Amino acid sequence: MKLERLISMIYKLLNHEVLSASTLAEEFQVSPRTIYRDIDVICAAGFPVISYQGNKGGFGIIDGFKMDKSLLGSYDVSTLITVLSSLSSVFEDGRAQGTIERLQTIETEYRSSSLAVDFETHRTDFGALPVLRTAITKRNIIRFDYINGKNELTTREMEPVRLHFKYSNWYIYGYCMKRRDYREFRLSRMMNLFLTEETFQPRHDTDEIGLSNGAGQDQVEDVVIRVGADALAEAMDQFHQVEKQFHEDGSMIMRIPVNKPLQARWLWSILLGFGSGVEVLEPSVLREILREELQNTLKHYEV
Repeated sequence: MKLERLISMIYKLLNHEVLSASTLAEEFQVSPRTIYRDIDVICAAGFPVISYQGNKGGFGIIDGFKMDKSLLGSYDVSTLITVLSSLSSVFEDGRAQGTIERLQTIETEYRSSSLAVDFETHRTDFGALPVLRTAITKRNIIRFDYINGKNELTTREMEPVRLHFKYSNWYIYGYCMKRRDYREFRLSRMMNLFLTEETFQPRHDTDEIGLSNGAGQDQVEDVVIRVGADALAEAMDQFHQVEKQFHEDGSMIMRIPVNKPLQARWLWSILLGFGSGVEVLEPSVLREILREELQNTLKHYEV
């Protein structure tokens, strides 16, 4: 613990001109006397710490004694700080803040960041993310209730391997003890997450384990839709990287590759959400499915 405090103090001193003993004591939850002893140790280790007297006095590192800037360029440092800052807020990870402090000592000049990262996600995910990160790090088995794609409620136990952010959502990937195979679960569908005291052996090779994205590629079928001129922006947001063909009347044809589209309820919800702005052209069976969905919805509003 003392060694970690000393290292953190060194980087803070490198990153600030002057820090008072009381500020450092409050930061590291120790007494000012302990800070004075730590400063002596840091000086004995060869770091040129200077003591400043007066109301605004404190400790600082002699000018010119900085981390080698050739390790990383300005662009690299700025990008890393931006990404780490976002992850630090999401995972409530104080260690990331320590890394940011060290990176800031490399590039001391102020530069307006050209990059912003916002891990926009469900509010419920934020509470689960630190718990899952802890479970992965300490290899604790987790237990949770889950609503699957068939709207069935099941209870699962998992050996978590890694978190995955995609399609603006967080997923946890690992070994499902119920299915005895690797599975991926969306955090927004998880409830009653519990971190058990039971641990598992590090037998998962994350370099060899593939995520489920490539599963069932032989069942991918194109869904062709016509997008009206008043729904172009929303359709582009939902289906950006697909084949598109624009027409003179302002409409657009989209060809969307989907795995098992006749069973993909997530796709039905998106398409129906466009209202009259989108019409499904192919496959014809999907048109009939959406027609039935609309008719069933209308029954809820019959007087």
